[in-house]
Parts: sequence; C-alpha cells; structure tokens
Amino acid sequence: MRDARADANMASLPPYRDAMKVKRIVANIASDNVAAAAAFYRDLLGLELLMDHGWLATYGSGETMRVQVGVASQGGSDTPVPDLSIEVDDVDEALACMRAAGIVIEYGPVDEPWGVRRFYVRDPFGRLLNILEHRPG
Repeated sequence: MRDARADANMASLPPYRDAMKVKRIVANIASDNVAAAAAFYRDLLGLELLMDHGWLATYGSGETMRVQVGVASQGGSDTPVPDLSIEVDDVDEALACMRAAGIVIEYGPVDEPWGVRRFYVRDPFGRLLNILEHRPG
C-alpha cells in the first residue's frame, strides 16, 4: 500500500546534485549492552573493533565496499526482510562457526536462484542477519 503523502513529499525533493557524494553508510543497532556485540561481530564474524566510545562500538574490516541501501518487500524466497546482509568470502565456514557457537540458523543454508548461498541468523540484539556468499555462474 503506497503512502500518498510520501509520494507527494518525494515529488517535491530537489534533484540529485553531482556535487555531493555518499561516502559510506553505517548500520547502527540500538542496545543497552554494547559489549555484547564483541562475541558475535568480532569473535564469530571476524570483524575488527574500529572504534569504542563505551556507548558506541563500531566493527568493520579493511575491505573496500560499495555504498548500498536495500529496500525490499520480502527477503527473497518468501523470507522476512533481513535487517542486515553480510557478504563473506566463505559462507560455509561462517555457517560452521555459527553452529559451533550454538547460534540458531533461522533459514538455510540454501543456494538461491539469483546466485548466492546464504543463511539467516539473529545477532545478540535480535536483528535478523542474512549471511551470504555470491557464487560464480
């Protein structure tokens, strides 16, 4: 169902200007326990702690990534839309790490018809994560 007010607001926006470029997008997850992220995002997914202010911990890697925002009505294959999609170089290794840690696999692993192998898990904050690897072919 489309929101007519949102459509009207979008129509009144100024056109995109080449002078301004988006450099990066950071996903922020609300939590009363910022330290709980370390065991999942650092220890299981191998991300580095890049910044720690106590109230905000930022995890990342040195990989160069394209700026992207996904907007979806479903997660593909009639699954829920995940809160985050995390592309890895070895999805089966990521799956093994999750299983060894006792993390519940909510979907998959599955080879999807659009060329990714993926599975869904929830992080310690209840966010649904799509862990995926693009497959050749």
